Amino acid sequence: MDKLDYKKEYKDLYQPKTKPSIINVPEMIFIAVDGKGDPNTCDEYKQAMEILYGLSFTIKMSKMNGTQPDGYFEYVVPPLEGLWYMDDMTFDGLNITDKNKFKWTSMIRQPEFVTEEVFETAKTALKKKKPDLDLTKTRLMKVTEGLCVQIMHKGAYDDEPASIEKMKAFIAENGYAEDFSDDRMHHEIYLSDPRRCTPEKLKTVIRHPIKKR
Repeated sequence: MDKLDYKKEYKDLYQPKTKPSIINVPEMIFIAVDGKGDPNTCDEYKQAMEILYGLSFTIKMSKMNGTQPDGYFEYVVPPLEGLWYMDDMTFDGLNITDKNKFKWTSMIRQPEFVTEEVFETAKTALKKKKPDLDLTKTRLMKVTEGLCVQIMHKGAYDDEPASIEKMKAFIAENGYAEDFSDDRMHHEIYLSDPRRCTPEKLKTVIRHPIKKR
């Protein structure tokens, strides 16, 4: 049976060009973990990764013990994503002063058959396996980003401002304005594993919410 690979099936969402483009992002389901701090150094971020991948693979591998949910199909676990913001400013990916002030929602997309019941069942299974994990900041959420501009950034995360400046110029030239709010944030999708490739080969989708001026 063919596996659904979201990155390949929905190239408009996961494979943009290195030039900015506009997209209308539909509703999607995510398992998410909220936290704060520098992702390079804080334990909270490391635990969030363990939770997200732990829950995602618990659901994916439920077929192995016969507990797969109704509507289950074969699929590839989608890539890690992150929403980034700060309390004291509108964060657009440029105004980075202190990474310890970062607040983030790290998340992994889930197949359409993942309901609250499926999510809670996975949490129970993961908690039994890893009782020390704190799942209190973990949630299942539906997100409809709507109108956005996005770009494929190739290179180190700290070099993202160059791609973001391209997005800002494109937004202005085409009659749009950025539309950041409590529900619409700087969004990154991580297509590469930084443990397995050099910084210059990293691929990251950067997405910003926009509106017509």
